[in-house]
Amino acid sequence: MKCPHCLHDIHPSSATTNLNTYNSPVMVGGNNAGNPLAVIATVHTCPKCKGATVELTFHGGSAVYSEMRSYPRSGSFPPAPPDVPKSISMDYSEANEVLPISPKASAALSRRCLQGILSSHSYTGRDLVKQIDSALSETDASKSLPASLRDNIDAIRNFGNFSAHPITDQTTLQIVDVEQGEAEWCLQILLDLFDHYYVAPARSARLRASLAAKLVAAGKPPMKS
Repeated sequence: MKCPHCLHDIHPSSATTNLNTYNSPVMVGGNNAGNPLAVIATVHTCPKCKGATVELTFHGGSAVYSEMRSYPRSGSFPPAPPDVPKSISMDYSEANEVLPISPKASAALSRRCLQGILSSHSYTGRDLVKQIDSALSETDASKSLPASLRDNIDAIRNFGNFSAHPITDQTTLQIVDVEQGEAEWCLQILLDLFDHYYVAPARSARLRASLAAKLVAAGKPPMKS
């Protein structure tokens, strides 16, 4: 498994506890379990960072009805890189966390996150579709998106029939039905945009600063801008 704390692939040490057993059949996820329901808590401890992950399993007899991670609250996608502005990374984190519960809500938060990214790079419009159009119409080669990213954010306009539900500043979080896999794709596209707009430029800036410091230390003239 991947540790949700340090994101390393690990073989954790695990401990299991039976939290409770209901003596009569109960409903689980809208289905009658048909057997007394047992709730099992499993604590996985990461050998690298020592972080604990708590998972709950609901089962009756030999049938498992539901499994969920109760701690830490996180989705299946990695956290936003530290170079991403806080207001944008918060929307991404919430979209990631809510994904297992409501893909529609996750997609709505992802749309707001995308709108924040585009707005911060001066791509404006009366709705998200117009902002995407603005980004795709960029004529400055130094600012234009790579072909793969262009294709992906272009596809977002077709997710959940967004074009029939204009996503404006007032309706960004409108809940619109999405097809299976679309909410996950939105999150992956956000990660790719994070790398393009924030991570790669910050990494380049750090490399230039490091090289400039070495030139100064060696008594050599600074790099040309």
